Amino acid sequence: MKKEYIKRLESIQVYLQNEKIDIAMITDPANVFYYTGFLSNPHERFMALVIDNKNEKTTLFVPALDVEIARNDSAVQTIVPISDEENPFTKLQTNVSANILTFGLEKKAVNIFRYQHLQENFPTASYIDIQPYISSERMKKSPIEIEQMRKPIQIIERVLAEGIKKVQTGMSEMDLTAELEYLMRKFGADGPSFSTIVLSGEKSALPHGTPGSRTIENGDFLLIDFGVIKDGYCSDITRTFLIGEASKKQKEIYNIVLQSTNAGLDAVKAGVPLRTFDIAARNVIKEKGYGEYFNNRIGHGLGIEVHEEPSIHESNADIAEPGLLFTIEPGIYIPNYGGVRIEDNVYINEEGKADVLTSFPKELQIL
Repeated sequence: MKKEYIKRLESIQVYLQNEKIDIAMITDPANVFYYTGFLSNPHERFMALVIDNKNEKTTLFVPALDVEIARNDSAVQTIVPISDEENPFTKLQTNVSANILTFGLEKKAVNIFRYQHLQENFPTASYIDIQPYISSERMKKSPIEIEQMRKPIQIIERVLAEGIKKVQTGMSEMDLTAELEYLMRKFGADGPSFSTIVLSGEKSALPHGTPGSRTIENGDFLLIDFGVIKDGYCSDITRTFLIGEASKKQKEIYNIVLQSTNAGLDAVKAGVPLRTFDIAARNVIKEKGYGEYFNNRIGHGLGIEVHEEPSIHESNADIAEPGLLFTIEPGIYIPNYGGVRIEDNVYINEEGKADVLTSFPKELQIL
């Protein structure tokens, strides 16, 4: 993997040269990991990958308590530790070139506090947003990244297969959530990639609801949306089940969503607008009369973060290309009744065709 990180660093150095950017500071932990292989949550502490094109030097600034891990994991060998009592901006200034005129930042990641300190320490600099470039690079997954992605997907599907065996009427959503998150660790995950969603009955109509004390009962929809992180990469899968028995209406809704998911996946290929995938899936739900109950996008990019570029929605005219990896996750959510979502992870391979990475069965299962 270190060759991969070095290749990425070389690419951004060329970009900075072409854009005549003297220095770039990358602080988003996901972006730092993308370029170095060092994955860390610094919390309130300062962490930054600094690419100084004036002196052709690349430096990783890390909290002092993380320096040994950084030295072991990072493809960048010049590492500067910053202890809690030090001023990180003063230390940054003393380790980069003088007279900086153009300073690259991820503007979404830099808060006003840090921006003001940068202005104080680099008063002659103007600031340029480099996030669009980084996002465009991260959006296109390499074959190595696809192999990395298979790990968290395999783990979460194993968790789901074992987890549904533990479902019993009378257990709470929180009880099942705890069982699932225990299995994540048992099967080798580094942790959940986002807060696990387990919703039953009428609560399944809340696309991003929170598991609570509601108990799982016969006749309920049971919606499980979760993922894990493994070696820096995330999975995200949703399946919806029926408990005990299914009414005619529940089966109808489920089958419409299943058809919608499959239509979205069947539409995936390179060379067409991204909105094509959303429209193909959405039209199935609209034509069946449930369009008002599906009002969010069809999917999102997936990789180092559980939500990243591209955004798959009906207005996105960007052209799909090989290397994109994203979710297809249509749903029908009827307030005070219940909802169904079925979510897969799909990759556009080198031939421009869809490679569905998730394999957990999508046919209706009654638990």
